[in-house]
Amino acid sequence: MSHTDPPPGRRRGAARPQAAGAEGGRASARSSGSVTLDDVARLAGVSPITVSRVLNRPELVTADTIEVVREAIARTGYVPNLLAGGLASRRSRLVAALVPTISHSIFAEAIEALTDRLGEAGYQVLLGLSGYPAAREDDLLAAILSRRPDGILLTGINHSPETRRRLLAAKIPVVETWDLTPTPIDLLIGFSHEKVGRAVADHLVGKGYRRFGLVGASDERALKRRKGFVAALAAHGITEVESSSVPAPGSLRQGREALARILDGGFRPDAVFCSSDAMAHGVLTEAQARGLSVPGDLAVLGFGNLDFSAHTHPALSTVGIDRQAIGRHAAEAMLARIEGETVAEPVIDVGFTLIERAST
Repeated sequence: MSHTDPPPGRRRGAARPQAAGAEGGRASARSSGSVTLDDVARLAGVSPITVSRVLNRPELVTADTIEVVREAIARTGYVPNLLAGGLASRRSRLVAALVPTISHSIFAEAIEALTDRLGEAGYQVLLGLSGYPAAREDDLLAAILSRRPDGILLTGINHSPETRRRLLAAKIPVVETWDLTPTPIDLLIGFSHEKVGRAVADHLVGKGYRRFGLVGASDERALKRRKGFVAALAAHGITEVESSSVPAPGSLRQGREALARILDGGFRPDAVFCSSDAMAHGVLTEAQARGLSVPGDLAVLGFGNLDFSAHTHPALSTVGIDRQAIGRHAAEAMLARIEGETVAEPVIDVGFTLIERAST
């Protein structure tokens, strides 16, 4: 038999809970600020410890009591203070994830996979936008760390000295993503952007293309892909590359404008590598608007393999990243570290796939 107060609805002569503020001597639960656990207990006609058990150990409470307490919680709008409740266990059950943008979907699948796995383990994810460049990362992390998260996921590996100091001092799991380095802060799930650029260059040269354009955003990872691309072309004896850069993250409109600048400047590439599929879509659109055949007059290759990439006309060649794998690996590594377990692979390279379609 569970050791809890008998449910009010089963007591002799007891009425069902009234809404906060109803007559009968109860003051409004909101009259003096936030609703508390004691307010819920009074409304439900049980002790505060019973409310706590319903929230944290429902297996110790009868079904009738759970129903009454949850009804009181619904009526008052009570939200448990998980930070206060986690002081004894030193856990907040909160993980923070910082990404540069949500203006396109390239980071979304990784965050969804992370959220799903952490949710299975009883953790919630707080999402923060750090921007391009990561100008808001320092301020965001200061605010997030004050809330005592159990772990933090970051996008990229380049952080200010102040951010690195704060993260090391916090002594919580930190997972960096979307890049590679032999010296992560703690854990790392990513891939080499320079290798992406080299692989694209080798592929396009192998298909016979010799005059290259680069349409790219100005973020650090896109610049690494550019560096690898140009270095690989140089190894093939190709040094003339016309590039047009735009502010990150890049868009269809910016892709159109970037190709227009290259063509209007008098350079006629036979292949263009773009830093995102969104920009590559813009390059396709601008080329077709000018009467250029793709890939006859101009081959186009993007990055990201977004949902629309296989459905452009012609279908877009691109570089695919297993975004869900990034999220899953990040979650598993973080959970292992939270539980004090040794992480067998603190650095995981998820690699990439060059996907050839009709545009090349």
